[in-house]
Order: sequence, then structure tokens, then C-alpha cells
Amino acid sequence: MHLQLPGATLSLDRPVVMGILNVTPDSFSDGGDFRDPGVAIGRARAMIGEGAAIIDIGGESTRPGAVPVTADDEMRRVIPVIEALSGSIEAVISVDTTKPEVMAAAIQAGAVMINDVNALRAPGALDVAAATDAAVCLMHMQGEPRTMQQDPRYGDVVAEVSAFLAERARHCLEAGISRRRIVVDPGFGFGKTLAHNLRMMRDLDRFLALDLALLVGVSRKSMIGAVLERPVQDRLAGSLALAVFAVTRGASIVRVHDVGPTVDALRMIAAVDAAEPPDAEG
Repeated sequence: MHLQLPGATLSLDRPVVMGILNVTPDSFSDGGDFRDPGVAIGRARAMIGEGAAIIDIGGESTRPGAVPVTADDEMRRVIPVIEALSGSIEAVISVDTTKPEVMAAAIQAGAVMINDVNALRAPGALDVAAATDAAVCLMHMQGEPRTMQQDPRYGDVVAEVSAFLAERARHCLEAGISRRRIVVDPGFGFGKTLAHNLRMMRDLDRFLALDLALLVGVSRKSMIGAVLERPVQDRLAGSLALAVFAVTRGASIVRVHDVGPTVDALRMIAAVDAAEPPDAEG
């Protein structure tokens, strides 16, 4: 499998790591750490050095209860970073946004992928994506960030999330976005309880029936804190465990804060998978 990008492809024959770069003041884990463009650019280069294949740059927090920001504010945060990285790095540049204005500006600045927690449902978003050759990531979210965790309910969470992603992918295909440009994300923590998140992770391979590249983002999330009773800064072990589990269930992309340790964990899995069987004894 591969992900089609403008003028290039990204091989997904082995799982790849997407590094999270939040240029926001209020993201749940690293809010405020990378607001300065120079610091953000340095962090992006460091993650690439650690093995990130994709850098996902976001200028608006989508944590539960997050306050929305204007498109102008979001662009002021992300565009200088994208422009500075474009053409100077080999990694894929992704923009994490729900706003069509930001999508268009980011693509013009050098981004080649749109990561949208709203699955291109905002008016004009699908048109912007279809007018480019950019890859798109469609995520499931029940509700919206300010209220999504108040009382999420499902009958069969995997079936319902799969149906939503299939429907959004159908809209993309009808708009002219080819199947190999589409990634889907079940949206762990976005309008789901702990039980929903654990069920989705356990049955993650059911999403492979969509025949689309699968992205999983659980790095440092509250589901880890709930199970392990750890604060955000102490969730590396849980994040690595879930990243490893996700790729064994078919995830092609894992979106993480801790790139180096995740890359190491995935390299170990790849080494085991590639091990030759012992010679038969005569």
C-alpha cells in the first residue's frame, strides 16, 4: 500500500510515524511549547531526525473543551512553519485543520496532506481538498470538541465509526479524490468513553475492510491515563504499547508526540517479522 501525494508517494508497506507539532497555546499535552516558529521548526527537524515520515502541524487545539480560534489566527501560527520547512525536508508536511481557508493557505505554502478531525464536513472543505493533489485524513468525531466528551453513546462503536468513515470516503471519491489519497482515523478520544476506545482498539482490524490506509492517534491520551492512572507526562509506556498494538492490528500510520521511542518500537516489530526461520535439523 502507498499514500499518493503531489508528485510523490509514501510507502506504507511498513507502518510509518507521524510526528505531532502543535503550534498552539492550549493543546492537552504540549500546549505552548512550540508557539515560537523557530522552536517549532527545530522540533520538526528533530522529529525527522528521529525517524518521522510525516510532520503534522496544527494551530488549533481539539482537546475536550478547547476554545475555537479564527482562521486568521490559525494561519498566523502554522503558515510560517510550513513555509520554512517546505522544500528543505524530505518528510511529508501535513496540516491539522478543519477550516478550508487554512487548508488552502497551507497547501499553497507547501503542505501536501490535510488532516481534518471533522472529515472535510465544513462548508467548502471538500472542494478545497478536491482541487489539490493533497492526501487527506478523515477522522471520526461524535459532536464537536467543546462538548464531545459529555455523553457519547453508540450501539456498536466500531460499526458506527466504520460506517461514518466509509460515507465520508465515498464523498471524497465522488469529488475526485482518489482512494490512494485517503487515510481514515477512528478518532480515539473524540466523542468516545474509555470503553469505546478500548473496544475500538481491540477490534481495530475491522476497519481494514474499508480498504483505506488506517491512522491511529492515541499518544498520551486520557484513555492511557484512565487505565494506568498516570498524568500526561508519564504516559510514554502506555503510548508505546498502544502504538505497537495498533500496527499489529493493521494501522499504517501512528500519530505520536514521542517519535524516537515509537520508531524504535516499530523497528523491533519489523525485525521480528522479518526473522528467518531456523534451519531444519537433519
